[in-house]
Parts: sequence; C-alpha cells; structure tokens
Amino acid sequence: MPELPEVEHVKRQLTEIIGGTRGLPRRVESIEFFRKDLRFPIPQKLKTKLAGSDLLSIERRAKYLLFRFADGWLLSHLGMTGSWREIRADEARIPHDHVQINFAQGLSIVFNDPRRFGYIDWVEDSSSHPRLDHLGPEPLEEVFSGDILFQKLRGRSAAIKTMIMDQRIVVGVGNIYANEALFRAGVRPSRAAGRVTRVECGRLAAEIKIVLRDAIASGGSTIRTYRGADGRQGSFQARFFVYERDGDPCLKCSSPATKNPPSKPVVIQSRMIGARSTYWCPRCQK
Repeated sequence: MPELPEVEHVKRQLTEIIGGTRGLPRRVESIEFFRKDLRFPIPQKLKTKLAGSDLLSIERRAKYLLFRFADGWLLSHLGMTGSWREIRADEARIPHDHVQINFAQGLSIVFNDPRRFGYIDWVEDSSSHPRLDHLGPEPLEEVFSGDILFQKLRGRSAAIKTMIMDQRIVVGVGNIYANEALFRAGVRPSRAAGRVTRVECGRLAAEIKIVLRDAIASGGSTIRTYRGADGRQGSFQARFFVYERDGDPCLKCSSPATKNPPSKPVVIQSRMIGARSTYWCPRCQK
C-alpha cells in the first residue's frame, strides 16, 4: 500500500503535471467515470461540482490527496494499487482506468486501480470530514516531536510499532517506514510503548522524519506495484535495513566494516505484530 512518501511524491508530480510552467490554478472542463464505484460509490455530484471550477492546489493529509477547489476538496486515497497519471488525448485507456479529470488546454489525468481498494470523495470541510477529523499530527511538521510522542505513549502497553502506525498518534507512518525508523532508532518493535524512554522517543521521532524525507527524495518504495505519476518505480527499497530482509545478515552490526562484528552474523528476525509483518535486528534493537 502506498504510504506517506509515495503519496507525497505523487502529489508533487501531479502539481508539476497539472500546473505546468504557469502553475496552478487550472480550469477543470469535465470529469468522467468509467464505473460507479471503487471501494465506495463515487459521488456523482462531482460532475457538477468540478466542471468549470479551478483547481487551486493539490495537498496531502496523511495518506490522502486533496485537490483543492474554491468550495471544497476532491479527496483521493490510493488504496493498495491506485495511481494517478497523465493521459494524452490520443492515448487509449488501459484496463482499470476508472476516473478521468479533463482540464483546459487538453490536459487530462486518470485514476487507475486494479484492486479497487482506493476511493474518491468530495470534502466540503477538511476539518470535520469523518476520514480526516481523527488524524494526528503530520510527522514532517514541527508539531510532531519526541516530547509529543513521549506524552502520547505514556501508560500504553501496546507494542511501540503498533502505536507509531496509529493514525491518531502520528499520521502516515505505514508498515515499511515504521520498521525502518525503529531500526535506525535502535528500538525493538515489540517493546511496550509506555516503556520507551523520553530520550528514545526523541531519537525515534527524529528517525521517522529522516526516513520519510529520504523516501520522498527517492520517489518512495516500490515493493510490488507502486508507480509514481510519471509511471516510474520508487527506489528507496534499495536502502532498506530490515523490511523484508528476514534471514539476511544485519547491514549494521554484521557488516565487515563494523568495528566489533559478532563471530556469527546476526540475521534480521521477523514476526507478526498487530497483524503486520515486522522486522528487526536482535542485536541493534533493544
């Protein structure tokens, strides 16, 4: 499933594609639906809401894309396999193209989703929509810090990995980046959240920010199906320390370049935590 870095990357690409050299706003001429529903029914009122309206900006909240218009937002969630791409007037649609937005000057973008877990909705007030109003702080903003994380985790017995994936605690930290940030912070994912110290929370919050920023700069991670709006794969998967590396030597403590490598290489372990695949180094993470 596309996580925060992938959605942020798509947001930036779409802003460039739609804005072009002149930038936004850009007038919507029409929106076409090639089926009635995705994960949920597609609101038919979008046809009248968007036609003739100016797209003012494209924003991101957690893992949602928000196309901002004068009287509301078109909300888009990519689900498991969703993607947006530019489509030319002479270009044929491909299987699983479900929604197409046509702009002035002949520009169009299309939403494709083979598994149809994504969805599109209309949001009049982004502060009170049921999909948005429960969300916690954005991890890349100053409001998210080690002190804030420490306060939110007090008394919590759930695993720390489960808690940093809780969208009420902090948004957008999906499974891939939770695993990677915990490794870099030296915190074992199964540790009870309430037992993570203030110092460790500071280190973990900092590593969450670093991992997410690095992943955005790399165009996200392509594990199986993810593609950006330009059709290209992300490349951050080449920099994973633990995710889907179970059974492989730890790249940190078992590297030949390590000052004190163990006599026998330490391998990455895995188990399910909160119904999600979890990976860690038993030597580097305590």
